[in-house]
Amino acid sequence: MIVSAAMSIDGYLDDVSPKRLMLSNAADFDRVDAVRAGVDAIAVGAGTVRADDPRLLVRSPERRDARVEAGKAPSPLRVVLSPSGDLDPDARLFAGEGGPVVVYTSERGKEACDLAPGAAEVVALGDTLELGDALRDLAGRGVERLLVEGGGTIHTLFFAGDLVDEAHLTVAPFLLGGAGGPKFVHAAAFPQSPARPLRLVETRALGEVALLVYRRD
Repeated sequence: MIVSAAMSIDGYLDDVSPKRLMLSNAADFDRVDAVRAGVDAIAVGAGTVRADDPRLLVRSPERRDARVEAGKAPSPLRVVLSPSGDLDPDARLFAGEGGPVVVYTSERGKEACDLAPGAAEVVALGDTLELGDALRDLAGRGVERLLVEGGGTIHTLFFAGDLVDEAHLTVAPFLLGGAGGPKFVHAAAFPQSPARPLRLVETRALGEVALLVYRRD
């Protein structure tokens, strides 16, 4: 499982302005597209859908064609984790482009979810949305490589659950301080401690941003 995020030096995923802050660049977007092309599913939280309105598609025609030639869909399965089911039916993710979307939620969230039939498969996983249940369902769908693209709450759940095999962190060359909004992770008991650190396997300059890749031994 891979976590991928772009952040400021002080760990913010965005600022507090209504306009999305760019923390990456074209070279890094292309790198992320290549990572997307190599996984079976891409997962985000409901907050990321609301804040970023992503499509979560493989953009490169060559990469989409290569997936099709390998017997796969042009883009990976798209996954949303939303305990409340509070999702905008007009979000680009549910516009019908790019193949199936699976929304994992609770029983109450499924009742509250306002998505049109066919926009997504809404799967209720009991009274609460347990991450382990979602991952088991994904495994049953043939998902072996999962890419998690945000936000901070979802990152925290995966790291705290010791589920992250690899972390791809793009760091922008500035700090946000008091203008910072959501953070990369929230306070939690993390197993990736000084006693058991992740291993740095790659550093790369991509224009003005830095890519850091960590792996779990």
